[in-house]
Amino acid sequence: MASQTAFEQEVAQLIVDTLNLEDVTAGEIEPEDALFRDGLGLDSIDALELALAISRAYGVQIRSDDENNRQIFASLRALSAHIEANRAAS
Repeated sequence: MASQTAFEQEVAQLIVDTLNLEDVTAGEIEPEDALFRDGLGLDSIDALELALAISRAYGVQIRSDDENNRQIFASLRALSAHIEANRAAS
């Protein structure tokens, strides 16, 4: 069981809040577990909602037709790393 970094905890909380996840807390999202299908169970509509929330919170644009979306949304760790690498300076 890998532990979340502070930023991963922040992104996990954004996921829980944005998608109104009632059965999971931010701390329960394993950094390396899949966000879709067998992992957290998110779907394509969730991805769109999450991309919009990420854009608002961090200034990072994730387009629905981005060929790298599978890798970007692979796990909490991958998503957090993508946001950190591309976020607007605060």
